[in-house]
Amino acid sequence: MTKNEVGTITFTTGNAGVEKSEQYISQIKSMIANKHTFASDDDRAMGSWNALKEYRQMLALFNGINIFVLVIGIFTIIAGIVGVGNIMLIVVKERTKEIGIRKAIGARPNSIIWMILQESLFITSVAGYIGLFAGIVLLEVIAKALPASDFFRNPGVDFTVAISAVLMIILAGMVAGYIPARKAARIKPVVALRDE
Repeated sequence: MTKNEVGTITFTTGNAGVEKSEQYISQIKSMIANKHTFASDDDRAMGSWNALKEYRQMLALFNGINIFVLVIGIFTIIAGIVGVGNIMLIVVKERTKEIGIRKAIGARPNSIIWMILQESLFITSVAGYIGLFAGIVLLEVIAKALPASDFFRNPGVDFTVAISAVLMIILAGMVAGYIPARKAARIKPVVALRDE
């Protein structure tokens, strides 16, 4: 490149949005194209790059990824609720005689419901903590495996997000255990003892 040739023209547009900055680029390209006799839409003669436009596109991409992960998370929680609910239904069925004996000696329906809910909470809490721990370990492994980059720096789990996730899992455990718990509370002692 000789002294009279220009390789790059850099300019800022202040607080202008993407549309306005694109208009500025178009105007500047038109002025230079007229001066140097080439078509202003010929990107081989003079290309342009809009950092704000690229930033907005990256932001939209990451927002899309966040929505995708949120949807996957919701479906995972629903699958977990169904799984824990099925486990608790099996537990109630296998403990029908025990529940019948408890009711025969005076256990109230609320105490039966609470007993089943506690087991459901235990299962989901343990699974939630294991999942949280596995996620943190996975992030650490990924952080060590990826080369250093300014774009992805120190991936981690926000404390608020972690606590919210665990609380949501515990709430999901309550929901999952409620239907089997109500079924257990409705067991008639005579029927439960006769069936076994």
